[in-house]
Amino acid sequence: MKTLTPLKRTRKLSGLLITLLACFALSQRALAVTPAPDGGYPGGNTAEGQLALGSLTTGIYNNAVGIYSLLSLTTGSFNTADGAGALLSNTADENTATGAGALLSNTTGARNTANGAFALFSNTGGFNTAIGDRVLFNNSTGDHNVAVGGGGLPGPALFSNTIGRFNTAVGEGALFSNTEGNDNTAVGAGALADNTGGSENVAVGLNALGNSTGDNNVALGNLAGFSQTTGSNNVYIGNQIEGTAGESNACYIASIFNQTAAGGSAVFVDANSKLGTITSSKRFKEEIKPMDKASEALFALKPVAFRYKKEIDPDGISQFGLVAEDVEKVNRDLVVRDREGKPYSVRYDQVNAMLLNEFLKEHRKNEQQEATMARQQKQIESLTAGLQKVSAQLEVIKPAPQVVNNSQ
Repeated sequence: MKTLTPLKRTRKLSGLLITLLACFALSQRALAVTPAPDGGYPGGNTAEGQLALGSLTTGIYNNAVGIYSLLSLTTGSFNTADGAGALLSNTADENTATGAGALLSNTTGARNTANGAFALFSNTGGFNTAIGDRVLFNNSTGDHNVAVGGGGLPGPALFSNTIGRFNTAVGEGALFSNTEGNDNTAVGAGALADNTGGSENVAVGLNALGNSTGDNNVALGNLAGFSQTTGSNNVYIGNQIEGTAGESNACYIASIFNQTAAGGSAVFVDANSKLGTITSSKRFKEEIKPMDKASEALFALKPVAFRYKKEIDPDGISQFGLVAEDVEKVNRDLVVRDREGKPYSVRYDQVNAMLLNEFLKEHRKNEQQEATMARQQKQIESLTAGLQKVSAQLEVIKPAPQVVNNSQ
């Protein structure tokens, strides 16, 4: 037996419901009571207010309450308009507008939801959701936008959006200035409030991410990334981690600097921005063998003193290290490369391991030399002891001196 997914099951049930309602509406047209209920019309339509549903012809199951609500609708179905002028220009299906002027300009846009006075006022796009006073007020052809938050300063969410698509704004003033940016997510009052054309940004927190036209930025925390303007591909994590205007490809994380960890592993990052640690367990290694002479490449390296360029280090602090391009000429495996395969940095952890190997090799040489010297010292001491013994024996057998009598 085939099992439907929840989404397919929902769609199937919705289709059945619509079919049943349509059939019921047709039967009601034939069997409508006379006089009709107040505000009730054939086809399951309901209208209350001057010229509400004033142009309707064959549309079914529409509900219009308020002067001029759903005024232009003719064949559209399943619309709900509650408020003066709500969905006034609409001719499409399945729109819901609650509030005076809500979705007033919508014509062919379908499946929009506006809840609030003048919400989605200028809209003609589809699949938008606006909740709050004047939310998505200027949206024209933009679609699949979600905005929640209206009223006070800095203003309604996504207020200025015109053609931007797939944006989500939750909070007063969230994405307030956005006009054509797409795929942005802003959660928090004033989040991404200055964004106009930037796309694929994520901001969570009060006034997070002051971005205007930059793309692919992420800010988590109140005022996180607030100073960012036009840069792209930045990450800001932590309250008041503001960053620098116009920078790109930067990453700021609060509560790391000046925090000491007594144990653990150093964190590395690869060219794909993946963070991780290096393990030394045998479980993760293969082809293990002695380093032997491979570490002798160290003798060809050229340590240098230098300063980073001003755009990297405005203070010009003196640095010591190696030049990646020079190291590549000695041993390609000691170089870290960027996404384009160009030398980017030096694997100093590997250099340290090679230094250890050379140190141990030299240490073993010294031990061997010391052992040789110790043996030689013992030999010398043994020879010295032998010579002393022979000398003592010679003294024993040495004849006694004789006295010559010269008196005669």
